[in-house]
Formats: sequence, structure tokens, C-alpha cells
Amino acid sequence: MLSAVIILSIAVAVAIGYKTGFNTGLLAIVFAFLIGCFGMGMSTKAVIAEWPVSTMFVIMSVSLFYNFALVNGTLEKIARYLLYACRKFPGLLPFALYLASAAIAALGAGFFTVLAFMAPITLLICDEAKMDKLVGAVAVNCGALSGANFMTSGSGIIFRGLMDEGGMASQSFSYSAVIFVASVLFSLLLIAGFRYIPKQNRHIGRGVSFEKPEPFTAQQKKNLYLMIAMILIVLVFPILNIILPDVTWISYINARMDVGLVAIVFSVLALFMKLAPQKEVIAKVPWNTIIMICGVGMLIGVAIEAGTIDLLASWAGSSLPVWLIPIAFSIIAAIMSFFSSTLGVVCPALFPLVPALAVSTGVSPMILYTCIVIGAQSSAISPFSSGGSLVLGSCSTEEERNAMFPRLLFLAVPVSVLSATVFNTVLSFVL
Repeated sequence: MLSAVIILSIAVAVAIGYKTGFNTGLLAIVFAFLIGCFGMGMSTKAVIAEWPVSTMFVIMSVSLFYNFALVNGTLEKIARYLLYACRKFPGLLPFALYLASAAIAALGAGFFTVLAFMAPITLLICDEAKMDKLVGAVAVNCGALSGANFMTSGSGIIFRGLMDEGGMASQSFSYSAVIFVASVLFSLLLIAGFRYIPKQNRHIGRGVSFEKPEPFTAQQKKNLYLMIAMILIVLVFPILNIILPDVTWISYINARMDVGLVAIVFSVLALFMKLAPQKEVIAKVPWNTIIMICGVGMLIGVAIEAGTIDLLASWAGSSLPVWLIPIAFSIIAAIMSFFSSTLGVVCPALFPLVPALAVSTGVSPMILYTCIVIGAQSSAISPFSSGGSLVLGSCSTEEERNAMFPRLLFLAVPVSVLSATVFNTVLSFVL
């Protein structure tokens, strides 16, 4: 009963927020308070502790740093140069954005790092190339996700660690390799669908001059070098730690590298370098989006405390035909990821259920792990999840943000989740 109330409250918060224009996060906080304190007996401190501090800090700090480049025109100049580089194959621009994002993520940059860097540039490229911004958003989101799934990259390492904890240490590398390959195939098919099926997306680049941009100004060059330095610092230690895992000082520094904290350091450097006025930079931080994401995160935290997620998973394992279990887990993962992080919530909640479920049903653990990840990442473009929130945070104006929100919620998410369900259905019969 309580789980049903929580699920209904999430739906009501989204519906009221969309209908009235009120921030959905504020409504979600009200429901979290009422259900958590009066329905579950949680203390007020425990409910407040569900506020996702880490997510809030990453979005705030990364957007703060890139706002310097937005204010002084560096991001726009980068976008124009990337667009100019694609002048001979403008129709393949979404795939070029995907490959660029996936390559950076596979090298060791986290999902947040890649999307935080690529999303603002991509939205500006879309303006220049007359490309639907939703196509660009899907391309870089898929790139950051599937690239990070590489066996030695951020998400891949977490997947392997969760599998090792579940007693799958001998198979974890091969299982994570299958997850990576499957996520790349799914991403390319999804981007192709968004790129070629809608008529308005079949003429990307037509009528665009592709003129060579003006050179970077001295201030923009400084900002560009600062951006490159930040990316290198965030990338180099994870890569070195993979290559030299036994070197103590590398492991020590790598364990203390966080994209949010590094972004704050570089924001302070940007202030000292006078790259943009502080007031303008802080004003562009997407506080409305942060409140929305974190408020909904509080309600999801209460749902986890109530056992709603475990209830869904156990129901799927005991009440469904064996062939339907992987697809059910795909859908459950997508529902969870709609409001929360794949790495922070979905996989830690569902991966531990896989070994026992595989033994009791005979379903391959590899299929279950893969379907969970593909399902979860299919709804990561949701404005309430990590991917969609970073895309919204990258919009340059409130008007653009308001226009993007319903398209992510009512178009990108349903299409992606439906596509993932079909993909996982085929996958479960093929593997």
C-alpha cells in the first residue's frame, strides 16, 4: 500500500508541476516529508538526508565553470570550429558528436564530466547546423553513457565491482564487455532513429554556410586552455591508475579526483584570470533544475527506504514467466532511472538480485545485467535523471530550458525506453 502511495505521489508531482509550471522538485519535497515522516515514521533529519548532495554539487560546480566559457563566447567559438570540421559530412553530425563523447568517456572521464563538457557545445552546434537540439542531446547522452560503459572506464569498473561482490568475479570482465558492446549498438540504432525518421531531421546542415570562424580572442584562448587543462586533470589520473594500479601516489591522487571539486578549483582560477564577471557566471547556474532534480531525488530516497524498489524486483522474479524476466527488469530499471542515477541507485539496487534470480530461474546473469543497464540508461535522458538534468543545465536561456523540458519528458524518454525494451527482447533471445 505504501509503495503504491509513493509511486502515485511521484506521478502527481510530475503532473502538477507540468500543468502549473511549479517546480516539480518542491512538490516532491512536500510528498517526501509527508510520506517519510507521517507515513513511515522517519525523522525529519533522515528525510532531509535523502537530498542528493553529490548530484547537486556536480551540476552546480560544473555548470559554474563552463558558464565562464559561455559568457565570454569561448563555447560558441568551439561549437563553430567543430561545425566547420564537419562541413564535408553535415548529415553525419549526430554520429560525430556521439563518437566524440564516447571516445572521451571511454578514456576514463566520468559520465558527468563528458556530458557537462559536450552538452553546452552540442546545443550551440545545433543552432548553427539547423539541427534539432533533441537529436544532439540524445547523441551526446548516448555517447557519454556507452563510452563510460567500457570495461576500464568509470561505469564499467563500477559494474564489474558490483558483479564481483555478487560472486561473479571470474565472469565480471566478459559480462561488462557484453554490456559495453550492447550499449554501443543500442546507442547507434537510437541515434539513427532520431536522426532519420522525423522528416524535419533529414535536412541537417542544408543551407548552412560552414564558414571558418574568427580566431579565438586572447581571453577565449585562456579559457580554452583552462578547459583543456581541467579535462586532462580529470582524465589523466584514472587512466594512469588503470595502467599502473600498484603505484601508491597515483592511486592516492586518483581516489581524490572529483569532477565537481576540480571544477570549483578551475572556477576560482577563472575568476583570478578575469575571464568573465562573477555576477553573470553565477546567475547562469541552473538553480531551478537543481531544485527539481534534488527534490525528486529526496522522494526517490524515501521510496528506497520504504522498500518499493525491492518489492518491484521480487514481484518480477516470482510472478512472471521466465522469458519475460529480463524485459521486466529492463522496464523496472528504466522506471527507476527516470528519477535517479543509474550508477548511484539503479545498479546497486538491482545487480545484487541477479545471482540468486539466475539460479532460481535459469536465466543467464549476463542477460539480466545487460538488460538492467540498457533499460536504466534508456531513461537517463529524463529531465529528472542525471543525463537530462545536465542537458537542461546546459541550455543558455530559461526559454530554451522550458522548451526542452517537455520534449525530453514526453518524446525522448518514451521513444528511448520503448526502443530499449524491443532491443532487450531481441537480445534476450539471441544471447
